[in-house]
Amino acid sequence: MQLVMFSKHLAPLTVERAGEAVRELGFDGVDLTVRPGGHVLPEEVTRELPRAVETLRRCDLGVPMITTGIVAADAEAEAVFRAAADSGVSALKLGYWSYRPFGTLTAQIDAARRELDGIERLAAMTGVCACIHTHSGNYLSATAAGLERLLRDRDPARVAAYLDAGHMAVEGGLSGWQQGIDLLQDRVRLLAVKDFGWTRAGEGKEGWRPQLVPLEAGIVRWPEVFRCLRQIGFDGIVSLHSEYQGSHSWRDLSLEELIEQTRADLRYLRPVIAGAGYGS
Repeated sequence: MQLVMFSKHLAPLTVERAGEAVRELGFDGVDLTVRPGGHVLPEEVTRELPRAVETLRRCDLGVPMITTGIVAADAEAEAVFRAAADSGVSALKLGYWSYRPFGTLTAQIDAARRELDGIERLAAMTGVCACIHTHSGNYLSATAAGLERLLRDRDPARVAAYLDAGHMAVEGGLSGWQQGIDLLQDRVRLLAVKDFGWTRAGEGKEGWRPQLVPLEAGIVRWPEVFRCLRQIGFDGIVSLHSEYQGSHSWRDLSLEELIEQTRADLRYLRPVIAGAGYGS
């Protein structure tokens, strides 16, 4: 298992400075953003991704995965896939297909599947696995059932599931998350680690919303999650998402506070992973 840090909230730092912070925290590598506003811009990927990966390697960090906004197999997507392959990146996170008006879900899934046909061809051509992230809310991949429909009849070596236990718990906090792991067990390539609590931010039923909280304080039953993952044989890339800034977080942390909270999350997470039998 490789434990990496998602670079989204290290955006104020250069790749080198971000790498130094990630290495000091004790991660194995970086989940590097390659998208608008990311550490590598898509239009510069051919030149800048190899440079970023080499910089991080000098920090003794791997880059086994990148996070992109790709939702179609256009020229920019092909450049990202090729640069990832040339840089030794084995997997990338795709972007999102939004769920729009009620009553059209099947048609929307069919349209997304047509886009995935082209993406799967890019994955086959380059050897880089394209992964779809489970994200709560108005996205086609909000539920494991929806994600299974998107992945059905595809080669999991080319297009796979990127499970996010936090978002899965938001959509199915009792058993839905577990059934989701069960349903997708043959297709899981990546795992995102973040946690949520429910908070009342306004009046009425619509006032309730999920908010990111430290791993030890949230609704995700992490020991059970990792026991399930161990049971299905998952031993892939685990990306820690320290998204503790802005209104989605229980507190809007400074960069220094975010790094310290990440350190605390790791202190909680490592014994949980070991307790599930990893490393034994």
